[in-house]
Amino acid sequence: MSTPYSPYEDEYGSMLKKAQEFIKNTQIREDCPENEKWYRQISRGGWLFSTQDQAWLVSDCSAEALKVINAPCSKEGKRIMWRLKLSEGKDPWLTSVNNHIGRQYWEFDPNLGTPEERAQVEKARHEFRKNRFQSKHSSDLLMRLQFAKEKACEMKPVPAQVKVRSDEEEISEEAVGITLRRALSFYSTLQAEDGFWPGDYGGPLFLLPGLVIGLSVTGPLHAILPHEHQQEIWRYLYNHQNIDGGWGLHIEGPSTMFCTALSYVTLRLLGEEMDGGDGAMDRARKWILDRGGVTFIPSWGKMWLSVLGVYEWSGNNPLPPELWLLPYSLPIHPGRMWCHCRMVYLPMSYLYGKRFVGPINGLVLSLRRELYIFPYQLIDWDQARNLCAKEDLYYPHPILQDILWGSLQKVGEPLLMKWPFSRLRQKALRTVMQHIHYEDENTQYICIGPVNKVLNMICCWVEDSNSKTYKNHLSRIKDYLWVAEDGMKMQGYNGSQFWDVALAVQAILATNLVNESGFVLQKAHNFIKNTQVKTNSSGNLSYWYRHISKGGWPFSTPDNGWPVSDSTAEGLKAALLLSLMPSEIVGEAIQADQLYDAVNVILSLQNSTGGFASYELTRSYAWLEMINPAETFGDIIIDYQYVECTSAAIEGLKSFMKLYPGHRRKEIEACIAKAVKFIEGIQLPDGSW
Repeated sequence: MSTPYSPYEDEYGSMLKKAQEFIKNTQIREDCPENEKWYRQISRGGWLFSTQDQAWLVSDCSAEALKVINAPCSKEGKRIMWRLKLSEGKDPWLTSVNNHIGRQYWEFDPNLGTPEERAQVEKARHEFRKNRFQSKHSSDLLMRLQFAKEKACEMKPVPAQVKVRSDEEEISEEAVGITLRRALSFYSTLQAEDGFWPGDYGGPLFLLPGLVIGLSVTGPLHAILPHEHQQEIWRYLYNHQNIDGGWGLHIEGPSTMFCTALSYVTLRLLGEEMDGGDGAMDRARKWILDRGGVTFIPSWGKMWLSVLGVYEWSGNNPLPPELWLLPYSLPIHPGRMWCHCRMVYLPMSYLYGKRFVGPINGLVLSLRRELYIFPYQLIDWDQARNLCAKEDLYYPHPILQDILWGSLQKVGEPLLMKWPFSRLRQKALRTVMQHIHYEDENTQYICIGPVNKVLNMICCWVEDSNSKTYKNHLSRIKDYLWVAEDGMKMQGYNGSQFWDVALAVQAILATNLVNESGFVLQKAHNFIKNTQVKTNSSGNLSYWYRHISKGGWPFSTPDNGWPVSDSTAEGLKAALLLSLMPSEIVGEAIQADQLYDAVNVILSLQNSTGGFASYELTRSYAWLEMINPAETFGDIIIDYQYVECTSAAIEGLKSFMKLYPGHRRKEIEACIAKAVKFIEGIQLPDGSW
């Protein structure tokens, strides 16, 4: 078994080398003369408790010595080099609507890189580790080093940097031009051949644990996340552990029970000892126990630990799948919720309805002892349902919600577990799985986000562990993983590819340096055309609670399949601006009917109030937030209307109307007028929004 990554290994690699030399020098070279005569065991090749002069081999000393000797500590170690792969999809289980354009994932290559390049990577890791409490964010240095090598022949001489000596110094137009050219030159080296800018979309710390738990309970943890992946996950988690021993909701946040408990569990599932990490695990466990143990983890954490078998389902507030059988006319129907919310609680309700628990093994039993202040069998799980650490309590449950969950727990659930009401539970579970499969198929198994992606994957395995759907899910896991100098993280989306391109194009065009940026703009233009959603989701959209999508643009890639209102508006603006540029510089303009489709999506997303939400129309009422079960997140139940989305829609439609004044002019003018009125209406008294 390979030695786990130590959080201090990068800092003390030279010390480890010296220790390895000492251990090699103290290995026993020869057996004692006439072993059998003197009742002695063979000793050649073993290690002792002290020095060679003692000459008595000890079994555990020998085993520990082998682990240290095999520990990678040099810059030439085998755990170093990763390659970013772009717009590729050779896995037979993968499907794509645009031949994988925009896809980004990392692949480990043990033979990659010269000693000098490996030294650069190791230096970047060391510097991040050293400054991790001052600078929490990575700088994508592994990607930049790769691009610097691959694009060396494309790099042009960069003008000398302009030095500003004081605040009073007048800045000339020439100086601004030089600075813009330097920026464009640098930015062009980070662009992929397919026109987008790959990058890290990480930050939240509750995503990786769900993936590791999901792969652990379904089986292929070590196949999907082999040793090199696990090393980088260890690195990431240790790099982002707070000084007090806990982990925050995101890398800049104060410690929370949610992410401290889940990060601790993740490290244990990946092979860390309960006293490992040079004291890091002890500090994390102390943080948890000092706050009452994991009975105080918020509801999402309770669900994950229940799936793993480290918490009881009876300690969760009910998540009845029967809600999906209610009439859509009811305001509380899940189909009326914000899409991110309903897509997460959809598979949660399936796992709750099934009371699914993964295999109970020695590690699970050990975690039951490690994470609680009382013996597991003595815990009052009914009381634990509403416990939440104060560090996590962003949205306290109102009394109404506690009454609702208590009634469902004590009356509703017992009824639904018995015949004939159990038939209703089975019908609800079948309905939920149909919606899970629909989401999977229409997003090429990427799903709308990382939480529901992993939950859907588990549900597919629970339904049929040998199913094609489960294998399709496994092939898309790498779409969410990103490697940087701080380690391997799970992103909050499968990237921000389209969003970055749409804004980058507008910024580049604003420099008036189009002639010098033609190749960059041409590639970005092609990406915009290749990323527009070409068709609506399959089937009867209203049955599946989906909005139209043909003509929209997603936040990331069309394989994700979910258009966003402001992404569509920004895409429309960028496409229109590029259509005004010479085609020999930026390529052929997007077809007019594709622009019409984009306008149609934007118009369809305006609410009766005039405002625009994110993905869909606002389908229910803000008072539903009273039944928001997530203590950690607020304003998640419905798709709220935003100034940013509304202003983007106004700008996009206004730009379109200038170039295509005859297309649906009255509708567009009415839409803009209502949107302006909405923005004016929600302005605060101090002038802000």
